[in-house]
Amino acid sequence: MGAPGIAVVGASLGGLRAAEQLRAAGWDGGITLYGDEPHLPYNRPPLSKEVLAGGAPATATELRRRPSVADVEWRLGAAVTAADLGARTLTLADGTVRPYEGLVAATGVRPRRLPLPGGPPRHVVRTLEDSAALAARLAAGARVLVIGSGFIGCEVAATARTAGCAVTVVAPEAEPMALALGPELARALRRRHEARGVRFRMGRLVTALTPDGAVLDDGTELTADVLVEAVGSLPNTEWLAATEGIDLSDGILCDAHLRVGGLPHAVAVGDVARFPNPRYGPLARRVEHWSVPGDTARHAARTLVAGLTGAVRDPAPCAPLPSFWSDQFTLRLQSFGLPGLADRRELLAGDPESADGDLLYGYHLGPRLIGVAALGGPEAVAAAGRHRAALMTLPEPVV
Repeated sequence: MGAPGIAVVGASLGGLRAAEQLRAAGWDGGITLYGDEPHLPYNRPPLSKEVLAGGAPATATELRRRPSVADVEWRLGAAVTAADLGARTLTLADGTVRPYEGLVAATGVRPRRLPLPGGPPRHVVRTLEDSAALAARLAAGARVLVIGSGFIGCEVAATARTAGCAVTVVAPEAEPMALALGPELARALRRRHEARGVRFRMGRLVTALTPDGAVLDDGTELTADVLVEAVGSLPNTEWLAATEGIDLSDGILCDAHLRVGGLPHAVAVGDVARFPNPRYGPLARRVEHWSVPGDTARHAARTLVAGLTGAVRDPAPCAPLPSFWSDQFTLRLQSFGLPGLADRRELLAGDPESADGDLLYGYHLGPRLIGVAALGGPEAVAAAGRHRAALMTLPEPVV
């Protein structure tokens, strides 16, 4: 039996990109990917849009795999329940214990659930099965109650409304996606949803669920045939809970090179990794954007291969430029950087009082531009992209 090689725990986008980047970094030993789902890695953003709407088959979401990972071992439907980072072993759900030389934690996140019992049929959107189950209920005329107004909540609301459903969104924030966009662009997004028939109950909490809907904190009763929980996510870290010396308070705390607990043989990537990005100061953050798994996988792979082989490690810290997009109705939201950290927002193009038309905002922290976000069509998206070069510049170090 050969050496145990590198174990990648998590077989979604982050795990696949980690395996590909390990090969690119020169690792020619064994790689095993463990995934709790039975599927090969697939793309999740279409699950709340094209797949949910029936416009794309589930098979179309499977991610293309580079030839360099044709020889990796896939252990699908094999959830990892525990890890011993000292002994370098993993324990699977069936009790099997597997050794490894190096570890990549790529377990991502899962949907947060409402701490309330009962209610009409309840759905989340995270997996292929989740999307299929909700799609079966989005018949024209169905009353859909979406709790939460973030990415998933707004995308599901748009998809359901396009399908002819009566859609109401409830959330405690003042505007949808306000944490990611700031109040001005978030308000414009709400206006565009409302113009297409989506109803909002913002600044409200759901206090109880009934067989026919929900009760809000102001006593309002809302009726619904189907309820969608889109109230955020939780990082999947339970399999590391027995490991001492690792901060799991919000994902897996890593250093600037994505090492876990300072260990040379363990790294984390993607949504589950919390690390300091020098673009935005010393505070370690988790960023759940589609671009982050690929960017962190590239750096983490070099770190891990150097730790296992003694190769020269990249001296620069991991400093990705986060980006996201979100398709809602015929609109696209496109963002680069971290607008949510801004202390000042600047309208760069468009009329924020209009219920239509393109908008572009710049986001500043002190004197620095730290993000841009556009809402509208291709021209708005292209305008946002033209600011990428400025956003890629790292701040001067404090002396």
